[in-house]
Amino acid sequence: MGLHNFHKLAFLVLVLCCIPVAYGWGIDGHLIVCRLAQPRLSKSAADAVSQLLPAYADNDLGSLCSWADRVKFRYHWSSPLHYIDTPDNLCTYQYKTSACRIYFRQGANTIDVRWYRRKEVLHHVWDSNIIETAEKRFYDSNVEELIDTLQKNITTVWSKQAKAWEACAKTACPDVYASEGIKAACDWAYKGVEEGSALDDDYFLSRVPVVNLRLAQGGVRLAATLNRIFG
Repeated sequence: MGLHNFHKLAFLVLVLCCIPVAYGWGIDGHLIVCRLAQPRLSKSAADAVSQLLPAYADNDLGSLCSWADRVKFRYHWSSPLHYIDTPDNLCTYQYKTSACRIYFRQGANTIDVRWYRRKEVLHHVWDSNIIETAEKRFYDSNVEELIDTLQKNITTVWSKQAKAWEACAKTACPDVYASEGIKAACDWAYKGVEEGSALDDDYFLSRVPVVNLRLAQGGVRLAATLNRIFG
């Protein structure tokens, strides 16, 4: 890959990682957001993304979207750069601007819980466990079926809201998206959870609609952002 193409690819990865639409997801969450976004791209944005993607991606934006999660195991310093933790008593969005670098030392990474019988931290429950449990229970462990369901909901039950999700006066609208995420974390992730809490069906079934909504919002907003960037 030439230096020019590398810089273009790095730019696309930067957009995917820095726009807070993916809500700190794990691998499947990132994949879902990008698969929801790609069909919504304008022709010019779709052409630009296709040119930016490496050949091995086979024009699948979703194949690149978990890049930040993969490289953190090789570049350990990068691990805290792609998420925000919210302290229990602080349900507002406060940040220090430095590219994508936002550091918080409290929050869901420090809360140990049990997800059914498995020990987890609360952050991982929302990163991956809720999505994986939903896939297993409702979609025969098939992420593509979950994506199809969310795509249909975006064009039907969420169609009016989806237009509002796209609206933004800025290119990436990070403050709006992050503030929504922090509110959802306080209202749903942290609520009723203490150190050592056992989270089972009551928690899962009441939270999975929130996760589905945030995934859908992420896909719509990522597409809208790329459309604004590439015309």
